[in-house]
Amino acid sequence: MEEQGFDEFCEQRCAKFYAEELGRRGLMPGMYFRLLMRGYFEGIDSERGIAWGAADSLSLRSFLQLSVDEAAPDHSTISRTRRLIDAEIHHEVFAWILERPAEAGLVKGKTLGIDATTLEANAAMRSIVRRETGEGYQPFLLGLAKASGIETPTREDLARLDRKRKGKGSDAEWVNPHEPDGRIAKMKDGSTHLARKAEHAVDMDTGTVVAVALHPADQGDTTTVMKTPAQAGEEVAGLMASETAGGKVNGAGVEEVVADKGYPSDQVLADMQAAGVRTYLPEKKAKRLDWAGKREGRQRMRANRRRVSGRRGKRLLRRRGELIERGFAHAYGTGGMRRTHLRGHANILKRLHIHNAAHYLGLLMRQRFGMGKPRSLQGTAGLPEDFLALAAAISASVARLVAPQPTGALSNSQPALLAACFPWASYFHKSPFPPRAARLSAYF
Repeated sequence: MEEQGFDEFCEQRCAKFYAEELGRRGLMPGMYFRLLMRGYFEGIDSERGIAWGAADSLSLRSFLQLSVDEAAPDHSTISRTRRLIDAEIHHEVFAWILERPAEAGLVKGKTLGIDATTLEANAAMRSIVRRETGEGYQPFLLGLAKASGIETPTREDLARLDRKRKGKGSDAEWVNPHEPDGRIAKMKDGSTHLARKAEHAVDMDTGTVVAVALHPADQGDTTTVMKTPAQAGEEVAGLMASETAGGKVNGAGVEEVVADKGYPSDQVLADMQAAGVRTYLPEKKAKRLDWAGKREGRQRMRANRRRVSGRRGKRLLRRRGELIERGFAHAYGTGGMRRTHLRGHANILKRLHIHNAAHYLGLLMRQRFGMGKPRSLQGTAGLPEDFLALAAAISASVARLVAPQPTGALSNSQPALLAACFPWASYFHKSPFPPRAARLSAYF
């Protein structure tokens, strides 16, 4: 990031949000974005947790470019900086970092996989009120119980009455006053919460998340499917115009779209055909459709079925489940964003953009070092070897400072230095310089 001028780019784009003379010194833009990236790498969901970790970790100071005697930014400073810098700048940083994996050949842009997942909103179901009257849920149930003849209803009576009621979780009737954009939705674990919908467009050749969109959770897949590929097409077009990454991206842009059974409809297929995009959209089992007077729609549906049932279609659908779900797991599972600690569409979208931008850096590190997150060392059977590999890489860099050697040559003092620093190394390996360490030392 330093070699590519990340901090200079951030300071240039964020200059209008900082006063030249008035006020105290603000949080530098490069440090602010690095702090948010740490949330992805270590699975920290809140800005308070990010600020606490920055103050507690000495090793993180090198990444944040903080000196040992310099105080780490407080969580309120991080929050205020996020509110001041608009969503467009966060998207520009997202696009700038996307160029780095594109330069490494990790973005092709020809075939995209589309899928969505739900994110729990920062609001409780017990706080919802009726849109018309502002009445809370509990008083509403008490009124229903008294209207049905129960003068002093118990909690069991209210629960039984609520369980039998139809249409009780309608977004048209209920809203949370603290998070009006949250929608009542069923999560992956079967529970019901106020939620939002995050939709990804993933490169099916490499697994890189090309675009991220945020929608209300009550919008169906057929409603949002055209928005996310259009955004992904803009990202690919920006990469095509880049001097460093343009030659490694598909020159024709997005040509194919793969999705699951929730996306196909006649209108979606028509829009995709008008955009010149081939579709691989499997259909749900449904009743026989009436195609009377819809010859073109019938032809589109049949062509889509042929592509899905073909050899390439089956291969793409298998890879869709693997690549897209992997991105969701990294960003929202181990990345700690399954529940949002922010409110408001713009604030959450800012965090999602930088969160997935850190995913790009993880892809580059996985390509170069074999590990995309520090958490990759946890719970692995090869933990001693991984630790020794890191120690050997550090010893290699120290040895080169003492006695510079040609590139690729290993210092004779490295095994001795490693054995001196870690005398227990011989208990895990016959040689204190394992093969993986030899591979990693080439990068330090």
